[in-house]
Amino acid sequence: MKLKLKIWRQKNKSSKGKIKEYNITDIDGDMSFLEMLDILNMQLIEEKEEPVAFDHDCREGICGSCSLFINGKPHGPEKGTTTCQLHMRKFKDGDTIFIEPFRANSFPIIKDLVVDRSAFDRIQQAGGYISVNTSGNTQDANNIKIEKPKAEEAFNAAACIGCGACVATCKNSSAMLFTSAKISQYSLLPQGQVERKERVLNMVKQMDKEGFGNCSNTGACEISCPKEISIKNIARMNQEFIKAKIKK
Repeated sequence: MKLKLKIWRQKNKSSKGKIKEYNITDIDGDMSFLEMLDILNMQLIEEKEEPVAFDHDCREGICGSCSLFINGKPHGPEKGTTTCQLHMRKFKDGDTIFIEPFRANSFPIIKDLVVDRSAFDRIQQAGGYISVNTSGNTQDANNIKIEKPKAEEAFNAAACIGCGACVATCKNSSAMLFTSAKISQYSLLPQGQVERKERVLNMVKQMDKEGFGNCSNTGACEISCPKEISIKNIARMNQEFIKAKIKK
């Protein structure tokens, strides 16, 4: 397979970036998208050119660090799939592929396709935890009865990998899907009740502090999410926030 790649190149966060064109050949359909970029970088190194910087870690669709904008879509054309799990068979011989970083003021570009998503870490640190006394004979978590529907909803919310596709695809660069998933994960479970009110207030406050926009109500975040996190979590977060504000 022969492909024309149009990739965003930017030396650092303070420099001006631009799209640069590359031609690549002998790409197998069973390769992952990141394997294709690996081959491109090997080619660039052999040609004494600077390789393209991009994030990756697990390459198993778990960590979310591989986030790329591919032909105008977060993670590419396949729904419910991360960039590292996207295979080249989704493209055709002779295709032109545009590859860009996730764009949001709260996700500043570090270099080429790498963005700083530490804002998500700070939101999670603001309240994405539970207080558990681990000294002495603590109660076994398996002994705590949880209704199956609530357990399933909590597990679905916990599937969020924090990749940032929701932010990148939202016209307001909103982080409400990510934040609401982390809030829902604990508010649905008995273990998360201790900090329930403080959690939603602190995490929403940090989200606003980071400069993310408000929900645009278009549902683009849910469509682009590789883990298909439901926007019902945003409604739950709003309810949790209003209740916490009133009680405070």
